[in-house]
Amino acid sequence: MYRAFAIAAVFLLGLATGTRADIDLEKLDPEFRAHQACIYRGLDVVRREPTLRHADRMKTSIFNQALVQDTKLIAKGGAVRSDGHWFALSFSCDLTKDWMKATSFSFTLGTEIPEREWNDLGLWR
Repeated sequence: MYRAFAIAAVFLLGLATGTRADIDLEKLDPEFRAHQACIYRGLDVVRREPTLRHADRMKTSIFNQALVQDTKLIAKGGAVRSDGHWFALSFSCDLTKDWMKATSFSFTLGTEIPEREWNDLGLWR
C-alpha cells in the first residue's frame, strides 16, 4: 500500500509540470496507469458538484474491484473524499489507447461511508 501511495504522490506532483506527468505515467504498470489517469480526470469532474467541491482523494476499488476493458475503466465500488468525509462512488472512465489520459468521466455519488468502516476499507482521514 505504501508503494501505491508513493507512486500516486509522484504522479500527482508530476501533474504540475505537464510533460513530467506523462513521463511518470509511462513508468507505471499499464492498469495502474489507467486507474491514475481516471482518478486525475475524475477529481476534476466531481469537484464541479457542490457536495464534492473540496474532493482531494479518489479510490477505484473499495467495495468491488474496478475493471479495465479495452479503453474503459468501470468502477462500481470506488470512493471519493471531500472535506474529510468519504463517499461511495461508481464511475465510468474512457481512456486513450495507451491509457495515458482519460477522455471522459461520468459518475454516480453514493452515500457517505461511516468513519467506523474506514480502517476495514483502507480509507483514512
